[in-house]
Amino acid sequence: MLVAACVKLVDLRPQVDRVSGAVTPSATPGCSAADRAAVELALTLADSWSASSAVVCCGPAAADPVLREFAASGAGRLVRLDVDGAPDSSIVGRLLAGVLGDLGADVVVCGDYSTDRGSGSVPAWVADGLGAAQALGLVQVRSEGVGSLRATRRLDGGRRERLVVDAPCVVSVEGSLAELRRAPLAAALAARDLPIEVVDAPGVVVPAPLATRPWVPPTRVQPAPTGSAALERVVELTGALVERTPPRTVELPPRQAAELILEQLRTWGYLDADDSTPGGTAAT
Repeated sequence: MLVAACVKLVDLRPQVDRVSGAVTPSATPGCSAADRAAVELALTLADSWSASSAVVCCGPAAADPVLREFAASGAGRLVRLDVDGAPDSSIVGRLLAGVLGDLGADVVVCGDYSTDRGSGSVPAWVADGLGAAQALGLVQVRSEGVGSLRATRRLDGGRRERLVVDAPCVVSVEGSLAELRRAPLAAALAARDLPIEVVDAPGVVVPAPLATRPWVPPTRVQPAPTGSAALERVVELTGALVERTPPRTVELPPRQAAELILEQLRTWGYLDADDSTPGGTAAT
């Protein structure tokens, strides 16, 4: 039996400009806490089941030192899909599923979401590609025997869902589930030159990053104020003497409430007086 963990190389400390939204990468690449928890769970299950373990990554050569760190912690096999950039999550999931299928992985453990995009969709794509059961967003996992897991999944409103998942399966875990074990010094030194299996990913199209710029509100053309005196023009611009409707709270049946809202929109000038449907209700 093979237990595999899927990880992703991310920038752990990027700098984001608060005005333009431009992202400046830092020199600290690594894996998220969720991915590290996934590796720890995979190693724990492999030890419990006397199974082999593997760590698979879809990323550039910069991910090799991180993979060797996982090998020092006990991962038996390291595989990297050679992809530069950030392809779509569906593409990443399909590529990982192909490699995991070739490896013969029975249980696949992923982090629930990465720290860059955070879509959380890659584990689902992997499960679909493998035709395996899936249990996503887990906060607790324990072994129920070889190839069987008992898991607890977080739900909205503070609720939890208890699951029993049998291999073949794909699970994703939160970062709080486990902390990656510390590698012994001898293993860390031995893993520095450990070879990594590199799999080519031909035909992968990585979209160009979207350009960002400060948000600029659209201009609105307003008629010039009338009046011979400056005070009259200022009063017209500010609307100081315009009669305003005070806020009110109304409880009505849905149809009457909708008609009242549309009537107010006409009063404010957002709808014309003849904007109505044949049934008598104004069109929005």
